[in-house]
Amino acid sequence: MSASCQSVKKMSWPERNSSLTGTQFYKQAATMKWVARDSFAVKEILAGNVPDFLKKFEPVTVTDSASGKKIVLTYYVSPDYLSIGTNTDWARINITPIAAQRIADSFQCFLPTRKMVDDIYKAATIKLEPMPMYAFRDSTPTMWHHHLIVEGQRKGKKGLIAGIKKDVVISGKISRDKRDSRVAIYGWHKLDGQPIQPLYTGHINWWVDYSQGIRLVYRKIKVNNKWVDYIDVLKDAALQKLLCDEEVCDFYRY
Repeated sequence: MSASCQSVKKMSWPERNSSLTGTQFYKQAATMKWVARDSFAVKEILAGNVPDFLKKFEPVTVTDSASGKKIVLTYYVSPDYLSIGTNTDWARINITPIAAQRIADSFQCFLPTRKMVDDIYKAATIKLEPMPMYAFRDSTPTMWHHHLIVEGQRKGKKGLIAGIKKDVVISGKISRDKRDSRVAIYGWHKLDGQPIQPLYTGHINWWVDYSQGIRLVYRKIKVNNKWVDYIDVLKDAALQKLLCDEEVCDFYRY
């Protein structure tokens, strides 16, 4: 599994129509609860207010030869978690899967599976030690504080980054949860490669805290150099296991 055998994919984003910086976003959102913060974040993202580096998606390639025929599958992921701001002042944001899905749909993207989160971690060139926080986990100031902590760890290194957030993921576990309106989270890998967060659907889908990040994945996937929609991959018995390691992989979007 590799992130270097294919070039980056430049994603199409709307022309920037906002000059709000990451610092300004968090100052204005400081007292907001999740509904207002989601709306504010979606507005800025759809106005093209993201740093340029986030527009260049990195390839992750996985292979399978179990059937006797080699399958090479490459998907393209954002190099970091969803962020708002300029090239010189940007910040990672934390939003609900509802808002994340709206953004993903707008940019022809989807959210990763558990297996994809593991494979992205393996492919990452920058792996950082998770930094848990324990007080006021769902407050906007805590989200801003955590971003600053991660930036202190990153020290300007560039490339595909992992180990800094739990991922909001798509999972068949949601389809089978007897409780309505769930969010699935997974990941936050330690340096030994083990995730802090097992696949979990215990939260209602409007719950979001500082530790949850949104990693976008381009919905068209290269399968033996042919572009295939991710839903078609997940519905194909031979291809599905390259993206999903659950017993059932029938939940595609929030």
